[in-house]
Amino acid sequence: MRCISTQSAWQSRRGFLLAAGAAAATPALAQVDVGKRSGFRKMVSADEIEQAAAQQYAKMMAEARAQRALASDDNAQLRRLRAIAQRIIPHAAQWNERAKQWRWEVNLIGSKEINAFCMPGGKIAFYTGILDRLGLTDDETAMIMGHEMAHALREHARERIGKTQATGVGLSLFSQLLGLGDLGNAVANIGTQLLTLTFSREDESEADLVGLELAARAGYLPQAGASLWRKMAEASSGGGNLAFLSTHPSGPQRIRDLQANEPKVQGLYERARRSG
Repeated sequence: MRCISTQSAWQSRRGFLLAAGAAAATPALAQVDVGKRSGFRKMVSADEIEQAAAQQYAKMMAEARAQRALASDDNAQLRRLRAIAQRIIPHAAQWNERAKQWRWEVNLIGSKEINAFCMPGGKIAFYTGILDRLGLTDDETAMIMGHEMAHALREHARERIGKTQATGVGLSLFSQLLGLGDLGNAVANIGTQLLTLTFSREDESEADLVGLELAARAGYLPQAGASLWRKMAEASSGGGNLAFLSTHPSGPQRIRDLQANEPKVQGLYERARRSG
């Protein structure tokens, strides 16, 4: 296996950008089975969705900075998140060729909220609450990051918007749902709604499995997927501000599905650990 190359740059003092390089000269084929991506995504421009996401993400980070809630570059938790991302991102293009050109960003927002996301185009953010309140290990954190990256790589937001257009409800309802106004204003307005889209059960299962494989390829323990969702279930039963769990419900079936797929990616994990 040849050396994986990545290129990093800084958009601002606190903005982390990482352009993904090739994962490997001869990467192993996908070990989990999630089928093909939906054709509905082709009804919406990927460039438009990613541009909107980038604009909304920049706005969010600026607001967090103004509130002194955006972690500085020397923050230990942020460094930890970026280190995990640097290990996972080189494997992203195996699931979506567009990821090679994405300007990946990873930031940390100070908040008790249990939440994390990856917007289209590789814009990642974690809230300190999900790290602190769940007491996540690096392996469990990698599972969350892989899961959220999988939503972007599988273009679930783009797919959902495409399905909405295809239902025949008309542009006016589509625009009302997404706050677009008209298609000409999509880039300016769609970004806000990208954070509130609720994915289907199929999307969530797909993101679990793709995220599991991404993390395993990066050398993170596959069994951490099940332990992560056990912690999520415990947090859910305790109440509180659980934004993440409102869109990512935990449950025994989710854990069983992850455990059933652990053997499929165990070899990838072991190979990654051997290669260092």
